[in-house]
Amino acid sequence: MNVSVVDKTASAKLTWWLIGIGLGGVLWIAVYSQLTALADAVVSAVGLSRGTHLGEAVHFFLYDTPKVLLLLTGIVFVMGVIQTFFSPERTRALLSGKQEGIGNVLAATLGIVTPFCSCSAVPLFIGFLSAGVPLGVTFSFLISAPMVNEIALVLLFGMFGWKVAALYLGMGLLVAIVAGMVIGKLRMERHLEDWVQKILAGQVAQVNGEQLSWLERLQAGGAHVREIVGKVWPYVLVGIALGAGIHGYVPEDFMASFMGRDVWWAVPAAVLLGVPMYTNAAGIIPIVEALIGKGAALGTVLAFMMAVIALSAPEMIILRKALRPTLIATFAGVVATGILLVGYIFNWLL
Repeated sequence: MNVSVVDKTASAKLTWWLIGIGLGGVLWIAVYSQLTALADAVVSAVGLSRGTHLGEAVHFFLYDTPKVLLLLTGIVFVMGVIQTFFSPERTRALLSGKQEGIGNVLAATLGIVTPFCSCSAVPLFIGFLSAGVPLGVTFSFLISAPMVNEIALVLLFGMFGWKVAALYLGMGLLVAIVAGMVIGKLRMERHLEDWVQKILAGQVAQVNGEQLSWLERLQAGGAHVREIVGKVWPYVLVGIALGAGIHGYVPEDFMASFMGRDVWWAVPAAVLLGVPMYTNAAGIIPIVEALIGKGAALGTVLAFMMAVIALSAPEMIILRKALRPTLIATFAGVVATGILLVGYIFNWLL
């Protein structure tokens, strides 16, 4: 085939890709900005009210499902394109060894400006892994993103003052950094699922990034979406459905009834109770305020809050697609230990 004909065909394909990305981006923004309104409309159309348990649970599911899937698709596509510039080996080399500790700090700090709930942070977690970022560094981000973000800090500052907000910031970052470093030192990559291990091992077919055209880079991003989203979306649905049910039906008064007791097991009990729940910082902080208003201890309630937004059961269900049970249990145990210490320290200092 004539070279000029090939160039014209490739140019036409690239043009269509760019048009598709542009239209898709506009549609993505339009849908994402109207998620609450769309969920409200559907709940109203089926005759439910958000004042009921069922209505709240249905609204939660209708809002979070497209939100997480939109984030998953967009982030994985971008990471797929970026991966054509930097091979997993090069990225790992940049952040390994002495750089790993710095990577944990940077990843945890990045989490402050990404106000995602735990399940929304999972797409970024998978994207980081697929780009070859070390496992411990990805966990630092996964912990920090939902737990320590500007929404949580602003709300805590408004309700409890700058001392509480600053202490929460420092302790939350410390938990994310140390937990990520511990998991990294344990070298648990073997407990990733096989498809993730292949990506980390560089077994996925790759071409020298300098030799790829923009058309090939965009096609690589599309292939990345098909591979990753195609594997993860059922877990997203199951996890959010579980979270929606708990979000709509777990009574607030039940938790407040024992969280104010001055006994040693109040903090671990609060953490255990928070794990099955699922919401973001903006959703849980009003509950935190209500619990403290009912007499619950601040450290106990904040430990509960951290467990809800950094150790939720729906998050574990979604992570199960990429991680084996041993690694999930290690992650939960390390983070839970850090959260327990935060709870006791807050109760002791305040």
